[in-house]
Amino acid sequence: MDFAAVLAKEFSLRLEQVKAVMELLDAGNTIPFIARYRKEMTGSLDDQVLRELSERLEYLRGLEKRREEIERTLTEQGVITDALRSQLQSASTLSELEDLYRPFRPKRRTRATVAKERGLEPLELWLLMQLPQGDVQAEALKYVDTDKDVPDADSALAGARDILAESVSDDAALRKTLRALLLREGVIETRAAKDEDSVYSMYYEYQEPAAKMAPHRILAVNRGEREAYLKVTLKAPEEKAVSLVKDAFVRGASPAAGQVALACEDAWSRLLFPSLEREIRGELTDRANESAIRVFSQNLHQLLMQPPIKGKVTLGVDPGFRTGCKLAVVDENGKVLETGVGHFTLPGQEAAKAAAARLIQGMVKRHGVTAIAIGNGTASRESEQFICSLLPQLPGVAYVIVSEAGASVYSASKAAAEEFPHFDVTERSAVSIARRMQDPLAELVKIDPKAIGVGQYQHDLKQNELTAALDGVVEQCVNAVGVEVSTASAELLSHVAGIGPALAKNIVAYREENGVASRAALKKVPKLGPRAFEQCAGFLRVRDSKNPLDATGVHPESYDAAKGLMEKLGMDSKALKSGGLPGIGEKAKAYGLDQLAKELQIGLPTLRDILSELEKPGRDPRDELPKPVLRTDVLDIKDLTPGMELTGTVRNVIDFGAFVDIGVHQDGLVHISRMADRFIRHPSEIVKVGDIVKVWVVGVDEKKKRIALTMVKGKEE
Repeated sequence: MDFAAVLAKEFSLRLEQVKAVMELLDAGNTIPFIARYRKEMTGSLDDQVLRELSERLEYLRGLEKRREEIERTLTEQGVITDALRSQLQSASTLSELEDLYRPFRPKRRTRATVAKERGLEPLELWLLMQLPQGDVQAEALKYVDTDKDVPDADSALAGARDILAESVSDDAALRKTLRALLLREGVIETRAAKDEDSVYSMYYEYQEPAAKMAPHRILAVNRGEREAYLKVTLKAPEEKAVSLVKDAFVRGASPAAGQVALACEDAWSRLLFPSLEREIRGELTDRANESAIRVFSQNLHQLLMQPPIKGKVTLGVDPGFRTGCKLAVVDENGKVLETGVGHFTLPGQEAAKAAAARLIQGMVKRHGVTAIAIGNGTASRESEQFICSLLPQLPGVAYVIVSEAGASVYSASKAAAEEFPHFDVTERSAVSIARRMQDPLAELVKIDPKAIGVGQYQHDLKQNELTAALDGVVEQCVNAVGVEVSTASAELLSHVAGIGPALAKNIVAYREENGVASRAALKKVPKLGPRAFEQCAGFLRVRDSKNPLDATGVHPESYDAAKGLMEKLGMDSKALKSGGLPGIGEKAKAYGLDQLAKELQIGLPTLRDILSELEKPGRDPRDELPKPVLRTDVLDIKDLTPGMELTGTVRNVIDFGAFVDIGVHQDGLVHISRMADRFIRHPSEIVKVGDIVKVWVVGVDEKKKRIALTMVKGKEE
C-alpha cells in the first residue's frame, strides 16, 4: 500500500507534504518539534493535523500488517486464490479483512462442524447448486447412516442446512451489505431490567434509530446495561434483511431452493444477526468513544490554556472542617512565603474564628496578598462566607474561586511532595491551590488528566485511547506555552518534546546542583543527548542566560540566522532583555522578506517565527485569551430565582450542553436547546471551557442541587 498517496488523498494534502511528515516521524521527531521547527518541510501543518496524520498512518500500517498475516496464513493453508488475494488487497478496513478471513479462521465446534464430521458436506454442495431437476429427499437418503447419527433424510437435510447456514454467515460481501443496512435502519431499543428507580429511568422504555443516536446516549445506555439496570437490543428490519440473504443465495424455484431458503433464514436469525448486532453495538460504542474523547480533549485544551493571573501574591485556602483550613501564601512566582491553619468553618468556635481572622489579616499585611484562591470541597461554602466577611479588612484583595481545583487538590499535593518535603500534605494542598490560580498549566500537569473533571463518561471509554489523546493535548499545550527551566517542576518538564519523566528528573537534579546558565548547559544533563536536545531546546526558556535568545522560542539551530537578521536590520540584541525589538517586523518587510530569507538561508515560515519572537520574546499565547472572572460576590443556591441574570465561567462542555460556574458551589446546566436561538449540532459550536458567559436562571431544584440555565434571554421557561 502506498501510505503517502492514501493519506494525501484522505487529508487533501500534497504528496510531498505527507512524505515529509512520514520521514520526520519515522526519524523519531516529536509532533511539537515538527509543527514548530520543520514548517518548510510540512507546509506549516499544525499539531492537530500532524497528530491525526500520525494516528491514521499507524492504523494503515497496522492494516497492512494484518493483511500480510492473513495472506501468509491462507497461503500456508493452501486455500489462497487470485480472486481472494485481490479481495484482500482491496480491503480498506480491518473489518473487511476479518470478514474475508472469517471462513478460514479456526472455529470452535459448531453444528456445521458436527455435520461435516457426519459426511454431509457433499449434500450441502448439492443443495447449493440448486439444479433444475432432482429429488431432494432421494438425494438426502444417500447420506443416511445410523453409525454417524444420521437416522433419516430429514436429519441429513438438517445437517446440510447447518453447513450451508454457516457458509452463508461467513460470506464477506453479504456481511458488508447487512452491516450497512443495520447501521442505516436499525433501531436501539432499551427497557428496564429491574423494577426500581435509577438514573437510567428515562431509558426504561426507549427506542431511537441507531444512526441518529447521540454519543452520550450510547454511553449512558451501555453503562445502564453493564450495571444491570437496562436490557438493550438492536431491532433490525427483519424482512428486508432476510430478503437480502435469500437474494444472495437462492436461485429460481428449483427443488433444492426451498432448503437453501430455510438455511438462509436460519443463518440470519441464529448466526448473522447476533454476530452483526455485536458488531453494530461495538461500532456505535467506538463512535461514541471517539466523540467523547474529542470533546474531552477540547475541554482539556481550553482548561490548560486558561490565562494565568500574573503578578499577584496569593493566599491559597484548602477548605476543611475538623482539621481546619490549610493556608499558604506564595509570591508572584509561586515561591512559598508562609503557611498555617485556620479554624473557621464549624458553627460556634468564635474564639477560633477570631484567631483565624487575625492570622489571615496578618498574612495579607505581611506579604501584600492581592488574591485569595479557595479550593472546592466539602467546606468551601463556609470558607467563602468567612473570607468574604473579612474582605472589608483586606484592602487590595481580589476574591477568587478556583472551583475546578477541588477534587484534584490532593492529587496535586502528592505530586508536590518532592518539591517542598518540609511541609505536610495539607499545607502542600493549599500551595497547589494558590499556584493553580497563578499558572493553571504548571499545576494541572501534575494531575492525571482523567481526574480533572472535564468530559463525560471517562471511566467508560477506551482507556488507552483516552490516555493517548489527553497526553497529546497536554504535550501540545506545554510546548505551545514554553517552559522556564529554572522554575519548572519535573511534572511540567516531562511533557516537553523529547524529554519524558526520567530525563525531567535528571534536569531538576542537575539544576539543583549546578543551576542552568544557558540552553547549551542542558547538554551536560545526564542522558540528555543531541537528539533530545534538538527536540526540546526550542521549548525551554532560560531567562537569566547571557544569551537573550535563550529566553525566546528561537531554536538554537537558528541562532546564527537570528543574529544575522538583527545585524542586517540594525537592531541591538541587548534590547531583547528589556522587552524585545518592537518594529522589527516592519523593518523586515521594508527590507523584503523573501530577500532576507534568501540571504539568511532559511525558509519564510522560520523567518516569520523568528521575527515574531524577537519582537516579543517568550510571548505567552495564553495572554491573548479572556481573563478569568475574579468574583467578589458569593451566592447560595437558595438565592437564585427564575429570570435572574448572572455571569459565569464555562467549566465543562458535553454533548448535551455545558456546565457553568455561577458562584454557588453547584454548576448550572445550559442545555444545548438553550444555548442559541438557532439549531446547533454540538455545544462546542457556541462555547468552550473557560469562556465567560451571561446566563439567566431557568429553574432551581435545591433538593437535587440542580440549576437550569439559559444563554438566550427570554428562554427562561
